This record gives sequence, C-alpha cells and structure tokens, in this order.
Amino acid sequence: MTPKKIIGQIHLWLGLASGLVVFILGITGCIWAFEEELKAWVYADKLKVKIPADSNALPLSQHLETAQNVFGKDIRVDRMHLPNRKEGTLIFRNYTPNKNPTGIWYWNDTQHNLWAYINPYTSEVIDIENYTFEFFRVVLALHWSLLLKNEIGQPIVGTATLIFIVMLLTGLILWWPRNKKALRMNTWFRWKSTTKWKRKNYDLHNIVGFYSMFLVLFIALTGLMWAFSWFNIGVEWIANGGERTKKNRIEVVSTPGPVASSHPLDIAYHHLKKHYVEAEIYYINLPQEATGTIGAYVAYKNRTKNVYLQFDQYSGKLLHTGGKWEDKTNGEKVKALQYDIHIGAIGGLVGKTIAFFLSFFAASLPITGFLIWYGRTFKKRKSKAVQKQAVGLNPTKTS
Repeated sequence: MTPKKIIGQIHLWLGLASGLVVFILGITGCIWAFEEELKAWVYADKLKVKIPADSNALPLSQHLETAQNVFGKDIRVDRMHLPNRKEGTLIFRNYTPNKNPTGIWYWNDTQHNLWAYINPYTSEVIDIENYTFEFFRVVLALHWSLLLKNEIGQPIVGTATLIFIVMLLTGLILWWPRNKKALRMNTWFRWKSTTKWKRKNYDLHNIVGFYSMFLVLFIALTGLMWAFSWFNIGVEWIANGGERTKKNRIEVVSTPGPVASSHPLDIAYHHLKKHYVEAEIYYINLPQEATGTIGAYVAYKNRTKNVYLQFDQYSGKLLHTGGKWEDKTNGEKVKALQYDIHIGAIGGLVGKTIAFFLSFFAASLPITGFLIWYGRTFKKRKSKAVQKQAVGLNPTKTS
C-alpha cells in the first residue's frame, strides 16, 4: 500500500469516528457566532423596556430586593448582568451547583440556575427563567460537552477536535494535485448540466475543504485551548516566549466598619457608571462570605479595555482595580482574546459572518465525506453483485 493510500485510510476512518461530533460542533458554532444578535431579536420583549419620560432608574439595591423576593429566602442572588443602555433590562441570577449530582447530563450538576429580568425604571419583574434549559444555553452545552457533564463530554469534544485537525492535514495531502490540470480541477468548480451529483459532492468536499482549511484549522486550535489544559498551557508558554505566567494573587477583603450613607451596592454601581461610561455591560458578583467583596467586571466591545474591580461590601469603597490590558503578559492577552477569535467577534460583524460560514463548511465536511465513502463502497458492492449475476446467467462451460 502506497503512503498516500495509507493516509487515505487514516483520513477515512478518523472521519467516520469523529464525523457526528464535528457536525454537531459545526452547526452549534454557526448558531453561537450570532448568539448576541439572535438573543437581542428573539428575546427583545424581555431584554428591552420602554424608556419613560422620567428616565431616572431606581436604585440597584431596590431591584436586588425585588429579585431576592422572587427567588425566595433559600435561593440567593449571586450575580447581576447590567447592560449600559437606557432600554436594557437588568438581569439578576442565581447559580447553585448540585452537591450530590447523579446522571451523566450537564443539567444533573445544577440545582438552581434562575434568571430574573427586571425593569430598571419600575422594578417590575418581566420574566423568570430556568436558564439551564434556555435555547442558547442548550446550544452552548451541545458545543461545549455534547450536553454531557464536563468530565465526560469535554474529553470527547476535545478528542474529536484533535482528530478533526489531523483530518484537515491529511485532507490537504490527499488534495495536493499531481499536475497543473489536477490543480485546476481541485481549485474551482467546473460543473455542467451533465455533471452528476457524485462529482458535485466530491467537489464540495475537496474544493470547499481546501479553501476553508486554514481558517477552520485556526478556529479548531482556539477550541482546543478550552478542551485540554496542556494545550492551553502550551499556547501561553509560546506566547510568553518560553515562560509560564506568574500568578501574583492580591488578597482583597471587606472589613466591617461604619454603615455607608447609601447602600454599598449602589455606591459601587454609581462608580462604574461614572468612570466607565462607554462600557457595554457591567457584571457584578455579590459576596458570599463576611470578608468577601463586591466584584465587578466591566466589559467593552473591545476586550482590551475590560477591567475587574473589587469594592468593600460594607462601605462600597473601591479596594482594587485589576485585569488591565497593559498589565497582562502576552499569554494572558491571547487567552483574553481567545473567545472573540473563536467566534469571529474580533473582526466585528464581518468576522462573525466569516466564522459562521467556516463553521457551516466544517459541519458539511463529514457529510460530503461520508457520501463519498458510501458512494464508492456501494458502487463496488453493486458492481460485484452485477458480475456475480452475469456469471450466473452465462456460466463458463468446462469439459
């Protein structure tokens, strides 16, 4: 068997082994590329409110009390999503893991995952949602772990992605043309009205695979950073010029003291609104312990501007500001941009559109590849059956 045939067999059997997972990752990747835009359209009724004539929003602490009353005393609000838009709905959430999980599915690890959508001007509860089964959350769970628990699904997804990368490289070897005529055939569609669907399917696999390969490979590699810690560490090590990032932990704690004149949460939120005017959204984590702090993550469209702040839970005083872009190592910068690179958001709407089509092409490769294999296998079996039938009808005479 020649080296190219051996590579062909590797390409075939690895494709059959990983095809279904790659298809799922590709389709869910298509959806997730426009998750933000789709949510704004599908959930417009609960993500946007009418701005009243008196557009002064009520204190954040009042909305927290409203959400807490809705959740009940046993389910504590632990995080807030606060869009920096006048028409944006405030989201209060609770995530409580299951302490004694059973089963293999991702929802078996969750006890509560509630989201409350609240009008910032009236404190009216617009909707309460079990986010575990929200459509886009399910899409993400499919993409992340095939709806399985992380310890089960992540290795499967990571291994399938690794196999897919090998498939792309072996596919390039198989695609490589022998001469100029083959090069023309392998780089452009030359369909006619008489072109059969098998040839069209082959071209879709061969030509689309070639043109999308390098960018799809890049997306797959960024995905591996989540799937395998060794790969993540390796990328960080390379980006840092052969060094690991040294973690300089800063211990920041809240100290009980005189009661603030306003609610500490309102003081912290006012600081965010005043000093980070152009931010897209503020994420606030509430303290879980007596010495814990109010943590705030300020997110921009441009992730290089994102910062993390900590406030005293008793006074609302700013204690620490971290996560600034200029303070990050090259490895940390790569990690910070990893998500935007993976979904194409680093290139704005154009980048997301490219990522959408690349995910679609990636999802199509297992299908077109399977049809090529099935067509060839079926053709061989059919040919053998015809030959046997012909021999039966016209047996060779022997003396």
